Amino acid sequence: MSTDHIIIVGAGQAGVMTAESLRSGGYTGAITLLGDEPHGPYHRPPLSKAWLAGEITEPQLVMRAPEMLAKKNITLRTTASVAGINRAAQTVRLATGEVLPYTGLVLATGSTPRSLPLPGMDAANVLPLRSRDDASRIAAGLVQCAEHSLPVVVIGGGFIGLEVAATARKKGLAVTVLEAAPRLLGRVLPPVLSDWYATLHRSHGVNVVLDARIAAVETNVGQATAIQMADGTRVPCGLVVLGVGVSANDALAREAGLATDRGIVVDACGRTADPLIVAAGDCTARELADGSLIRLESVQNATEQAKSAAAALLGQARPFVATPWFWSDQYDKKLQMAGLSAGADEWAVRGAMAGPAFSVYHFRAGQLIAVDSVNAAKDHLQARKLLDARVSPKLDQATDLGFDLGGLLPTA
Repeated sequence: MSTDHIIIVGAGQAGVMTAESLRSGGYTGAITLLGDEPHGPYHRPPLSKAWLAGEITEPQLVMRAPEMLAKKNITLRTTASVAGINRAAQTVRLATGEVLPYTGLVLATGSTPRSLPLPGMDAANVLPLRSRDDASRIAAGLVQCAEHSLPVVVIGGGFIGLEVAATARKKGLAVTVLEAAPRLLGRVLPPVLSDWYATLHRSHGVNVVLDARIAAVETNVGQATAIQMADGTRVPCGLVVLGVGVSANDALAREAGLATDRGIVVDACGRTADPLIVAAGDCTARELADGSLIRLESVQNATEQAKSAAAALLGQARPFVATPWFWSDQYDKKLQMAGLSAGADEWAVRGAMAGPAFSVYHFRAGQLIAVDSVNAAKDHLQARKLLDARVSPKLDQATDLGFDLGGLLPTA
């Protein structure tokens, strides 16, 4: 009887995909999926949008029902928090004290929302958004705000914060977004798109405050009632949603002696320095060919790293080399991003930014490195093909709607 046992810590996108990839790859030993939440695996992207808006039901949020996993002989354990890893003994210890042996270990521990070290941040209606329970609490807060005509404040002008702001506005609530940086989405978008998003939200009635300096959260009986700004102004609130980024959950790996650097350090195949331990998803910092590290937070990254990690445990090399892509839905606009635009020195806009659809092409030293598309799915899919093939149009070709960019792709 086989004693092979792969334990997967984390039952989100990366954890589930690793388990299923192990099975499809021919692994026949035991697989245990440990999730620290009371829920089975569920989709996270809808939490700030359709789930928060009440547009989808609980069954639609489910990623894999427990019975589906059981059919693949994958054991799911919920409310199972891992307290430590003993690499020498090849065991993990649960918070309950239970010890589980492994012959392979997958760390898919995800990330945790950051907070701000300011007075009043512990108020009951100051909420992050990461988990299903977080989203349910925020949804209840939106209902309370609607019933009592109270405004919503979102701290942070990143994707999560802006998606929540859009959802709240669609519900007719007054919304203020407080962003500490001089522009929205400044770490991921060029200024021209940051300005476009600020205009989009303001056109829908959102009060967007840039260079926002928050001094404290005013509270009454444990509830936030206003945000106190550094200049003395007050922003009333009935609900505060925190969207100031996340930190990788790499403590288990670090305490076990594995390399971490704002994430669990892995190679392109998801391997750590321990041949029995791999990692995938938001918890990782992937080492690139030049020795630099990259952290990606996306469904695609979790899925592709999971496939790579499963292959590594099966003794195969399947590096994650595909072009990164992401998306965000706000109001009736879908942003689809292909590639990483950091370091771009030239930009080209295809289509009219005032029109229904357009794309921004990012170049560095004349080479296409990323494309951001708004309501332009065809551009996005084509961009991924161009970037995967390392084929770059010229700036004037990118802006020319009459030029067939697909014609630049190599033929089979």
